[in-house]
Amino acid sequence: MREQLVASFQYALAQTHPARLTEQHLPEASPALIVAVGKAALSMLEAALARFPQAPFIAVPKAEAGRVWPQWPNGRILPASHPVPDEKSVQAGQAILQAVSKLKPDDLLLLLVSGGGSALMCAPWGVDLATKQALTQALLRSGADIQEINAVRKHISGLKGGRLAAATPARILALYLSDVPGDDFAVIASGPTVPDPSTFADALGVLDKYGLDFPEVRAHLTQGVQGALPESPKPGEALFARVENRLIGSNQGLLEAARTYWQAQGYRAVILSDRFQGEARELARFHANLVQSIRTHKEPFRPPVVLLSGGEASVTVRGSGQGGRNQEFLAWLGFYLGQEGLWALAADSDGIDGNTLAAGAIWQPDTWERARGQGLDLKSFLRQNNSHGFFAAMNDLLVTGETANNLNDLRVLVVE
Repeated sequence: MREQLVASFQYALAQTHPARLTEQHLPEASPALIVAVGKAALSMLEAALARFPQAPFIAVPKAEAGRVWPQWPNGRILPASHPVPDEKSVQAGQAILQAVSKLKPDDLLLLLVSGGGSALMCAPWGVDLATKQALTQALLRSGADIQEINAVRKHISGLKGGRLAAATPARILALYLSDVPGDDFAVIASGPTVPDPSTFADALGVLDKYGLDFPEVRAHLTQGVQGALPESPKPGEALFARVENRLIGSNQGLLEAARTYWQAQGYRAVILSDRFQGEARELARFHANLVQSIRTHKEPFRPPVVLLSGGEASVTVRGSGQGGRNQEFLAWLGFYLGQEGLWALAADSDGIDGNTLAAGAIWQPDTWERARGQGLDLKSFLRQNNSHGFFAAMNDLLVTGETANNLNDLRVLVVE
């Protein structure tokens, strides 16, 4: 069963590979410029250059130590940092702004966007980079959801929240891979070509909600609230008449591919939702309750059944351990189920869960028994937000390396 869990994850990734999805949506005519940004930037770009080998381009992937970057003659690859922006992120943002500003109204800009673009393509506005880095780290640790985080990002950026579209007179075809629950264009990579419904006041409210100080950021946002700074482009503005934003891949597609795999193995497979959000421990409690209902009452599904879910949980970090939202989810799931146990996998489709080198982890029916045999106390690991340490000790991490994909999370629970 362990091999089947891993195979289902790999199959879903292969069926939703960014190059495969991108090639289905490319324009007929060659673009004047291709900009690819996000964790899937290079795989999306590869598909575009196969069709338009002479097109100039700028690509901003996630930097990887020791990586040998491909050499294409007509463009630049500018690796940058994720999830916290760095100087290279700023250099990439400046290069993109300069390039798109030189395009003409009759030109076509092909923008290839995937999750991670918020950090990789950075143009600080009203704050310096160091402040933006510290704020990003604080937001990621606060338990704020991606919509809240991006509401702040959009109002301290010269690129996000539709500002990239406003920076060029060209026509834009933007192909988006969604890594956010609900597939809201305004949230994916902070929506560089998308009308922004959030406001300076909303961004300030996020800081208030999570008790984040940052006087420099607050001063900037307050200026915006008072009307001293221009708001991000809003729905209905004329500039968006020359912009087409197209969703080409999503978490739902990843879940459907996983369902196809399990059905081929003879299992009934059910997609619960692609929109789960909230604390990982509470999401785990919901899944555990559902498993117990299925086993006890045969409701809402009769076993055996494979439960599939997606979306993106969050973790309010209180301990000093290492982990990611999928490992945290899985550890809490096992804790709530106790001795009942089950086979389960939880993983991030980009191959990197939180601040670890694992995509996620696997829970086995005998995990509790094996942990006791090693003298491991799961609850103590959870108190420290150290789910990674627990699964590493159990040899149950799922390590895939960077997948070149980014369609949010996949959770697989086999209920028998």
